Amino acid sequence: MAEDTVEVDAFSLWRETTPFIFLNTLKSSERSRFDAAHELGHLVLHRHDEPKGKQAEHEANRFASAFLMPRGSILSHTPAMPSLNTLIKLKKYWIVAVSALAYRLNQLELLTDWHYRHLCIEIGNRGFRTSEPEEAPREMSLIFPKIFKMLRDEGITKATIADKLFVNVEDIDKLVFGLILVVLKNQSVKKNNQAKKTNLRIVD
Repeated sequence: MAEDTVEVDAFSLWRETTPFIFLNTLKSSERSRFDAAHELGHLVLHRHDEPKGKQAEHEANRFASAFLMPRGSILSHTPAMPSLNTLIKLKKYWIVAVSALAYRLNQLELLTDWHYRHLCIEIGNRGFRTSEPEEAPREMSLIFPKIFKMLRDEGITKATIADKLFVNVEDIDKLVFGLILVVLKNQSVKKNNQAKKTNLRIVD
């Protein structure tokens, strides 16, 4: 979702037999990963709309935590009584938000409730609830660049794509998380261009 809003983290739905997940591009890369796993939890666990409300959100959060931070991996990499600075270093291994890692450690009883509350307070005081320390690069689709290259080779411009999707040209880059489409000008370019011929002559 390229909408300029922070109220919606993400949402998911089934359209017939196809699942869809929509993410907010304003979120950090780590939070977007967790949101994607959270929505995957909804798609897997709550396809038939049961349960609902807080219980469903709690189950989706637990699913996302276990999916991104497996218990065995956490146990083998996390020292006892980690500080917030230690968690900031560790979060890079699983590419998750530092608050999500603290939640998972508490969930696995690797943090006492007192230690967890202390970390949450420190996370809030250092502004890490609204911004992520040492944010990881956003993961990108491997399919989009291939599609765009094929379209570019066929001479299909960004304006053509926008027209087909009934959106503004400016929205295209937002919808694909900043991937840039090269706009072809003038006439279309054939997929397999022949190299220009060169004239060679023998020099004595």
